[in-house]
Amino acid sequence: MGWFSKFINSSIGKKFIMSFTGILLIIFLIIHLLGNLSLFAGENAFNNYAGTLEKFKPLVRVIEVLLTIIFVLHIYNAVYLWWTNRIAKSKLYAVNARSKETNIFARTTIQSGSIIFIFLVIHLKTFWYASNFSAADVNLYKLVTGWFANPVYSYFYIFAMILLGFHLNHGFQSAFQTFGWNHKKYFRLIQTIGTVYSILMAVLFATIPVYFLFFHGGH
Repeated sequence: MGWFSKFINSSIGKKFIMSFTGILLIIFLIIHLLGNLSLFAGENAFNNYAGTLEKFKPLVRVIEVLLTIIFVLHIYNAVYLWWTNRIAKSKLYAVNARSKETNIFARTTIQSGSIIFIFLVIHLKTFWYASNFSAADVNLYKLVTGWFANPVYSYFYIFAMILLGFHLNHGFQSAFQTFGWNHKKYFRLIQTIGTVYSILMAVLFATIPVYFLFFHGGH
């Protein structure tokens, strides 16, 4: 296992782990979005969705643990690579990485990721913690829509989703480069898919607070 330990502790290995965990999170976001969109179908539909998850609580707990591990690995390796590149700009890896960063969102990935992390902590405290550790039974639909009727929370949510879109777009393309799937014949298609995916995720997630803040009759 010496070679494996050496690999995962190298810059290339950490970039591989960051890219792999990033792809897993990309897949998770699709699943999470599909569940959240049931909010538009009304209280019964969303609470039934939440109730279905409750029936598989042991499995959900396992998935939550796995997601936590994935998040931790992704964040740790991202911060490690950012710090390594910052203090060792003379290394070839750092120079090559810099040369591909052609816009402000690529250059500020760590900053956007930090804001997204702050949003995630607030988001989990607001919904996951409240629904799992409240002394009373929680109507999840009312909990969620109540917070989305709060302008401060909704505006921050929308801002975080905009940053998430740029973060996903850069990460999507970087992952394919890391795995060596960036042949010039196909990379234009990869860029297009990444951009479309990122826009869809950002817009569709953002439509939820927009709807409940401005258009939902019950707020």
